[in-house]
Amino acid sequence: MYLIAFIGACVLVAMVPGVSTAVILRQTIRAGRGSGLAATLGNETGILLWALAAAFGLSALVLASELAYDIMRVAGAVVLVYMGVQSLRRKDHAEVEVKAVDGWRKSYLAGFGTCLANPKAAVFAMSFLPQFVPEGRNVPLTLITLALVWVLVDTVWYGAVIWAVARAKAVLGRPAVRRRLEQVSGVVLIALGVRLVVDAR
Repeated sequence: MYLIAFIGACVLVAMVPGVSTAVILRQTIRAGRGSGLAATLGNETGILLWALAAAFGLSALVLASELAYDIMRVAGAVVLVYMGVQSLRRKDHAEVEVKAVDGWRKSYLAGFGTCLANPKAAVFAMSFLPQFVPEGRNVPLTLITLALVWVLVDTVWYGAVIWAVARAKAVLGRPAVRRRLEQVSGVVLIALGVRLVVDAR
């Protein structure tokens, strides 16, 4: 029963737009389905690491150190603002299509780096996962299981989003529409970066 409740909660969490959604959509629109999936895998790698850190109590070390938390917060904000500025300045999309493999690697690192440099992910993992550990269960083992389920649900959700965006490629692929989406994603990423800096702990 607890697992069903947890899966439902994971679905709701995945559906809430945030930094991960913005980055994955940006990569999908810029370079296609493959890059979107690569960004998703990068993001899920980061989530898995934070979840495992929560299972073994390592996230608590980050949360206990105000300096470490602030460094991660500023680093994450810099990454988001940099990506946002790139989107606002981008004019030519052809090079991304040609260098697909390179684009997948960069997309993976974009998803991974954004998630890993986001201290909010550590806070969420520490507060979200333990709520679904039944009394009397092996806590670390159960948290690891929940972490894997969380990543699976997240991946399925973002896969569906990427599929939907790819299906709309005929419209989204038009130069004017694509450029406008780049601008919107750039503004969103910059706004998320600024919010990450100014948000209180």
